[in-house]
Amino acid sequence: MFKIRKNEDIENLIVQDRRREKKSKEKVNVKWIITIICIAFSLSLLLSLVADLIIPNVSLIIGLLITLLFILLGILFDIVGVAVTSSNESVFHSMNSRKVRGANIAVLFKKNAEKVSSFCCDVIGDICGILSGSAASTIALLLISKYSLAALPTTIIIAAVVASLTIGGKAIGKTFAINKSDIILYEFSKFVSYFYKKK
Repeated sequence: MFKIRKNEDIENLIVQDRRREKKSKEKVNVKWIITIICIAFSLSLLLSLVADLIIPNVSLIIGLLITLLFILLGILFDIVGVAVTSSNESVFHSMNSRKVRGANIAVLFKKNAEKVSSFCCDVIGDICGILSGSAASTIALLLISKYSLAALPTTIIIAAVVASLTIGGKAIGKTFAINKSDIILYEFSKFVSYFYKKK
């Protein structure tokens, strides 16, 4: 009896997943995909150019700070992306009805959670990951030339440190984002509201 019930539950889950999958296929937005590819390409090109021009010409300390900035930006946007997908939309509808600053933007973000999450986690997060990796390589070269260190171990150690900081930071950030999703989305939306003009 229990086994039959378990099989029915699994079948129900499969049916629900298929319905969700069918709806998501219907909602595929080609315009959004093209837009996000163009944004990712432009931002990546611009930030890579800036990083390649600035980092080799600064001191080791400034280079390290820039690398840490890219890592922190990646973690921060990853937190926002996760918070948007796991937050409770009804809370922001209630706040919006009371005209709380930023609540209307939070509702807008929540309604477009897939796009916001994709932009924050994939576009900004991945670009910051690439840039912090590139900056780490430059820092390794600076260390090698300044202190006459062995090239291979220095490069590997610096890359490993940057990767572990990024992965560890995102792991901590995701837990925080899920537990505090509503307040994170609210604070982010309130910040965005200062730059957002109603049409």
